[in-house]
Amino acid sequence: MQNKKLLKFALVLSFITIFYNLIEGGVSVFFGLKDGTLALLGFGIDSFVEVLSGLGIAHMILRMRISQVKTRDDFERFALKITGTSFYILSVGLIFGSAINIIQNVKPDTAIPGIIVSSVSIISMKLLMNYKLDVGQKLNSDAIIADANCTRTCLNLSIILLISSLLYLFLKIAYIDILGSLGIAYYSFKEGKESFEKSRNNLLTCNCEHD
Repeated sequence: MQNKKLLKFALVLSFITIFYNLIEGGVSVFFGLKDGTLALLGFGIDSFVEVLSGLGIAHMILRMRISQVKTRDDFERFALKITGTSFYILSVGLIFGSAINIIQNVKPDTAIPGIIVSSVSIISMKLLMNYKLDVGQKLNSDAIIADANCTRTCLNLSIILLISSLLYLFLKIAYIDILGSLGIAYYSFKEGKESFEKSRNNLLTCNCEHD
C-alpha cells in the first residue's frame, strides 16, 4: 500500500513538472523575444522540450502503478529520441543565434524577466528534485531517480540564467547574455546525448512491488 501511495505521489510530481514547464516556457519565450534576450529565449524553449521528457516519465509511472516495470516501452523510447533531437536542435540554434547577436551587436532591453523567471525556477526545481529523489530512493527506482537528476539539470540552467541576467543588469555588456545562452546550449547538448543513451539502454532497475 505504501508503494502505491509513493507511485501516486511520483505521478503528481511528474504532472506538476509538465505543467510548470509549460507555463515557464511560455513566459520565458514571450519575454525572451520581446526583450531580445537569447539566454531567456533558449531557457524557455528548453522548458518546452522538458515537457516531452516529462510525458515519457508520466507514462512510465502510470505503467508502474499497474505492474512491475523493468524495460522501457516503445512510447518511452520514442519520447526520449524526440527529446534528444529537440535538445540537439536547440543547442545548435543557440550557437547560431549567439554568433548572429555578436555580429549584429544585439543587446537585450532588460534582464528583469530573466531574474524573476530564474529565481522562481530555482526554488521550484530544488523542491521538485528533492521530492523526486526521496520517492525514487524509497521505491528503489533508477528511473525516478534519473528524472530527479534531470530536474537537477533544470536547476543548473536556472542558475546560469540568473547569473547571466544579474551580471547583464549591472554591467550592460551584451556578451554576458551570449555567454548565458552558450551555457544553456552546452546543457541542452548534454541532455540530448543523455536522452539518446537512455533510449538505447532499454533496461530499468525498479523494485516497485505492488501490495
